[in-house]
Amino acid sequence: MNEIQRIDLGSPAVLEFRGPDAVRFLNGQVTQDVRRLSGSGVSLPSCVTDAKGRLQFRVDLTEVSNGALWVVGQAEWAEALEARLTRYLIADDVEVADLTGKYQWVHFTGPVAEVPAGVIARESNRFGLAGVDWWIPNDLEIAFPAEISPADSDAVEALRIANGVPVWGRELLEGMLPPEARLDETDISYHKGCYVGQEVISRIKSAGKVNKRLARFTLAADIPAKVGALVDSAGAPSGQLTSISPQVKGNVREALGYVKRGAVDFFFKDEDGTSHSVSLV
Repeated sequence: MNEIQRIDLGSPAVLEFRGPDAVRFLNGQVTQDVRRLSGSGVSLPSCVTDAKGRLQFRVDLTEVSNGALWVVGQAEWAEALEARLTRYLIADDVEVADLTGKYQWVHFTGPVAEVPAGVIARESNRFGLAGVDWWIPNDLEIAFPAEISPADSDAVEALRIANGVPVWGRELLEGMLPPEARLDETDISYHKGCYVGQEVISRIKSAGKVNKRLARFTLAADIPAKVGALVDSAGAPSGQLTSISPQVKGNVREALGYVKRGAVDFFFKDEDGTSHSVSLV
């Protein structure tokens, strides 16, 4: 998918934080450095973790008008996400509003020349390459650029897997450690100071290792592969496939999964027990 495509991200949960203490407060709740949003015109990914550094939610952070901050997640998270983030809101001068269901979220996989009036546009690398998010109020009718076609679900999935982008429910699960999914490369600031779970995540960085790590794989297109366990040449667990591309490139499929620490070879066993080699990218 080399040309610019339009990707519909639906109508997610949107929590708006505003007030003199909003930046400082959110910086104590999420792994990303919220100060990076100020005047930047970007949207940044971040984790929300518990006191043990384990993943609770993966969200996007965006600054909108008048310095208000948006925390964006899956629509079904709205109530739980707000409860988690406001649990520590005691004496802070912060106002919180739930804007869930009021906006449609659209991503373009490249630059867009003109943004319609009323649309909030922010740069975002959510699919592993420079793109743009549009936030469109539900009561606003707009015309999308005619030269940019909508991407179908297979194209979006292939793009995500090719660029190693984890998704909730497959690569990302509640209770995992964010560095296992390489979110330390995109979602975590190690310089901003304390937040809930910071001590544990900092210790992981200092130790320099986790028990498993997200990786990209390739496998022959004719392998009857499905997500599941990978084993080494001796039959011992060596990893797991979590997503397999629906598209074939050069007689191979790309995939995402986890590599167990110390594993060096990977095989998938089909239903009749035949082993097929899976290559680590």
